[in-house]
Amino acid sequence: MSRDLVIHHGTVLTMVAGTEPIPAGAVGIRDGVITHVGPEAEVLAAMAGAPRLDAGGGLILPGFVNTHTHLAMTLLRGVADDLTLHDWLHTHIWPAERAFMNQRTVALGTRLAAAESLHAGVTTVCDMYFFGAQVGEVLEQVGLRAVVSEGIIDYPTPSAATPEVGLRLSRELLQRFRHHPLIRPAVAPHAPYSVSPATLAEAAELAEEFEAPLMIHVAETRHEVERLVEEKGVTPAAYLADLGILSDRTIAAHCVHISPADIDVLRELEVGVASNPVSNLKLGSGVAPLPQMLAAGLKVGFGTDGTASNNTLDLLRDAQVASLLYKGITGNPTVLPARQLVELLTVGGARVLGLAHRIGTLAVGMDADVICVRVDVPHATPLRDPFAHLAYAARASDVRHVVVGGRTLLRDRQLTTIDVEELLADARKATAANRD
Repeated sequence: MSRDLVIHHGTVLTMVAGTEPIPAGAVGIRDGVITHVGPEAEVLAAMAGAPRLDAGGGLILPGFVNTHTHLAMTLLRGVADDLTLHDWLHTHIWPAERAFMNQRTVALGTRLAAAESLHAGVTTVCDMYFFGAQVGEVLEQVGLRAVVSEGIIDYPTPSAATPEVGLRLSRELLQRFRHHPLIRPAVAPHAPYSVSPATLAEAAELAEEFEAPLMIHVAETRHEVERLVEEKGVTPAAYLADLGILSDRTIAAHCVHISPADIDVLRELEVGVASNPVSNLKLGSGVAPLPQMLAAGLKVGFGTDGTASNNTLDLLRDAQVASLLYKGITGNPTVLPARQLVELLTVGGARVLGLAHRIGTLAVGMDADVICVRVDVPHATPLRDPFAHLAYAARASDVRHVVVGGRTLLRDRQLTTIDVEELLADARKATAANRD
């Protein structure tokens, strides 16, 4: 029996290049795949009798794609703030993870992050953390689409005493979720400064074997770049390119301190960049050359990073901050215009994750990842340009419905696969004994 759904009574933003918004539009879904996009009357007639989800006169668009995060770090929210990345990571976060993160807490933190993400209109997440199998299981249960990995690093982690164990767990993760409809497994060496060349090479070979994404932190801080240049004589991007690590399946997180030559390397190798503007600002890491990357034609999407450094998973807020930030520092108000910003939140993020053939646009044959954003609120009145509204006025709390793979996960702000009261109680109990 097919699972039909019609999302109607709204303005459809397909995010397909060259298309205009469809007032009084609708999206028809069958078995998790989009079958109709167009005027409401036509879609309703074609899918007579199908269940309906009323957008309430709001915006109907693809779900947001978070290209870089550490989901389970929701349980470390607020554990260490107002610090440099080095101090934050080495003195506070890594010790806290060793003391507190295990299979149970990672599963709990991931579920909490899934709830927060869905409330913010995020339908796909790219997670780089530990206990990847547990992360995948939780997101499968919730119904959130994800790229999931097992972090590989030269230091002991909560799930792997050595990088060799991390590689083994990564292989098991790749085998387990290789053909999953929602969960795409990936390989995740932490960074050039924290993973040896030999382990980086093994990680790249593993990703190549499974044709899987490879995610890695790149040039997040000036100190990281200066140290590698001093030790190796090259920048992080050039170093990884020389090792053969970079490819069109690479997801390079941050890329704050990269040169024009680095941008050329990333473009030539078709690397995707996960830009994390708010996390980079909060940690004082700097401002990535995002306009230059976009001008060069790089694949770019937005990421929140983890909630220990952001401190939310509100991707829309982060994109809005980015738009204003780059207009301000360039003195050019035409930088990151509204439609381009919404593209980076949706189809741009899908391209970075290698999923643009499945998500990021509302078109026939695409997986049905759709959100509805309400506009019957004072800060949305009057609404003239829906893209400008999303870029400058909308809030995560305006997200009314969220559908992933044709399954409604958020209906009228209520989660359908998560008991929120129980979840929050569990999270408070788990973290009560872990406060400084």
